[in-house]
Amino acid sequence: MKIFEEIESEVQSYARSFPRVFHRAKGEKMWDEDGNEYLDFLAGAGTLNYGHNNDLFKPILMDYIQNDGITHGLDMHTKAKGEFLETFNEKILKPRNMDYMVQFTGPTGTNAVEAAMKIARNVTGQQNIVTFTNGFHGVSLGALAATGNSHHRNAAGVSLNGVHRMPYDGYLGDNIDTTEYLDKVLSDSSSGINSPAAVIVEVVQGEGGINVASIEWLKSLQTVCKKHGILLIVDDIQAGCGRTGDYFSFEEAGIEPDIITLSKSLGGYGLPFAVVLMKPELDQWKPGEHNGTFRGNNLAFVTAKAAIEHYWSDKTFSDEIKRKGQYTSERLQKIVEQYGDGRFTTRGRGMFQGINCVNGEIAGKITRNAFKKGLIIETSGADDHVVKFFCPLIISDENLKKGIDIVESAIQEVCAEEGSIPEEKVYF
Repeated sequence: MKIFEEIESEVQSYARSFPRVFHRAKGEKMWDEDGNEYLDFLAGAGTLNYGHNNDLFKPILMDYIQNDGITHGLDMHTKAKGEFLETFNEKILKPRNMDYMVQFTGPTGTNAVEAAMKIARNVTGQQNIVTFTNGFHGVSLGALAATGNSHHRNAAGVSLNGVHRMPYDGYLGDNIDTTEYLDKVLSDSSSGINSPAAVIVEVVQGEGGINVASIEWLKSLQTVCKKHGILLIVDDIQAGCGRTGDYFSFEEAGIEPDIITLSKSLGGYGLPFAVVLMKPELDQWKPGEHNGTFRGNNLAFVTAKAAIEHYWSDKTFSDEIKRKGQYTSERLQKIVEQYGDGRFTTRGRGMFQGINCVNGEIAGKITRNAFKKGLIIETSGADDHVVKFFCPLIISDENLKKGIDIVESAIQEVCAEEGSIPEEKVYF
């Protein structure tokens, strides 16, 4: 359609990587207007953990609409909101012994991050937030200040401040515990690091290149935060809602964040929805002090409730994610051993995995080749050097295998074309 070229902004991104006009989607598949079928290993950048047009949610949503249910209610109490809160509390929070207040923010992840940092600053009276190298937290100015990627930061147009940036786990090498450095600068009055309000961290850095924080590092980070009276914020927007195997990405580490941000797949159906979870003593907002017109997406409340009821009432779905994640990990490891010549490496956890390529050019060739073969898959990392496997969690074993087979074929062909692969640049 010429209309996209005529009036859509140049800021478009995914449309450049996947230049088709898509028309229909179901489960882990999408079709363009010419009827060509594609496997979706992008999943709305983590928004479609439960797939496209999930049949478990669709009739519930349609029934709600047919019966003139509230669509938009600001932050007024509605039946749909109350039922979501009850389900979230009974199925997610209570079984994990988690005691949190729920704040409904604007509908995107960056809205939740802005609110989380704002309440941390207000409660503690401190201004700065500790963030980490390669972190990505959104592109509104506060969240962008906490983001490491220069491509996004350079678009701000103003100075980005209010943060202290620290090295993420593994950034300085496998044998260096960067939380010790954080502890040192917080303990030294001459370090130049003022007492921060909070630390914000992703357990798995998605846009940063599928960097995974170790269990030990996360536990140590929480210890340092408690030692210095700093709030711990876990940004679980992309890694949460089951992507790593558990509902929250930090569960395996056994840590207890003070504040958690959730969005993306929280709404279940791909509908915009974001929340901040905070310890009750931190809920010191004055009425209306942080608001937004679209806090009350009642359609998302309906499908979010359905997603929790159908997939998180017991451990079955979680066990399935971990099983598929193990299969993915084993397949990717075999691929890099066969074709990587010791240069490619795997990374990730659960169904949040990637292949770290030599450089962004190689990774881009692989994903473009895969798209020609019917697979939608993107890259991530500082130089787009990681091929990112991010399919819906409900994907069938057959299509999971098929998608990985396509990537393997694409890698084989790209490696054959490249001949001698350049030396690997080290990324973290």
